[in-house]
Amino acid sequence: MILLTGGAIAFRHRISPLHALWLRAFGRATVAERLAEHGPAARARLGRNFASAGVEYPPLHFVLAVFKAERELHLFAAGPDREAKFVKAYPVHGASGESGPKLREGDRQVPEGCYRIDALHPNSRFHLSLRIDYPNEFDRARGAEDGRAELGENIFIHGGSASVGCVAVGDEAIEELFVLAVDGGIEKGRVILSPRDLRRQGDSPPPTSPPWTVRLYAEIERELAALPLPR
Repeated sequence: MILLTGGAIAFRHRISPLHALWLRAFGRATVAERLAEHGPAARARLGRNFASAGVEYPPLHFVLAVFKAERELHLFAAGPDREAKFVKAYPVHGASGESGPKLREGDRQVPEGCYRIDALHPNSRFHLSLRIDYPNEFDRARGAEDGRAELGENIFIHGGSASVGCVAVGDEAIEELFVLAVDGGIEKGRVILSPRDLRRQGDSPPPTSPPWTVRLYAEIERELAALPLPR
């Protein structure tokens, strides 16, 4: 697995169709090669969306908000004025589990909480992917309190249409998010995984959830409150 964990890099060159076919066949591409393959088309689409939102591309900061109940991923971005604006909504094609946080390896749950992108995977089985930093400090602390050791790991937003514990958004969408993450810098991005869009409707944790889930949902709701609703 090849991962990129550092800042903003823009690759504007193209690769030949034959080279692109070789990369898909053997799965040994670098991040730079994936950007050369998908960057021009993805940037063209993103450029139109960012222009409509009134945000310069690449943005100063960006947020990916995943709403499990609505099965949507919303992209928000901010320019020099630091005002977050809604840019685009992507359908979520695959996400296993139900409302409630991820508690252990193999529970098939998509996590819930506030995360960072900590790596890019240019050779994912699901086309391309962004890895989030689950379990984060909050997850590990709650696991220690509960006596849970095997929390799981390697949670991705990726292409394709099926997923177990991750979020599948389709190949074209992940091409855009992958290119955005590199052009903007993964350290400039945040990911909010929410049971639903808590700006529109509150949600009570499932009865089987740990007591601390109430506090988690309050934190997610505060983070979402700073983001505008789509018009």
